[in-house]
Amino acid sequence: MQNFLVEYTDTFGGQANYCWCERETVTLSDCATDRQIVLACKEAVGLSGVKCDREECGETIILRPRGSCTVMFIDPQY
Repeated sequence: MQNFLVEYTDTFGGQANYCWCERETVTLSDCATDRQIVLACKEAVGLSGVKCDREECGETIILRPRGSCTVMFIDPQY
């Protein structure tokens, strides 16, 4: 099993602001696909069905919901 730390926060000037932040831990099997990881993490913070722009920075997946001044970070935990 693998854990992922999900941080969902507001932005200011396009950068993470952390005026408020939702943090969740998502546990998935080791054989979960990249798509399954993103879908489970989006569901954990209430973003199911919301279209997002995706970036990758090392192992971190960054999702920016379209039309919203927010950002979500998905970090694998070892």
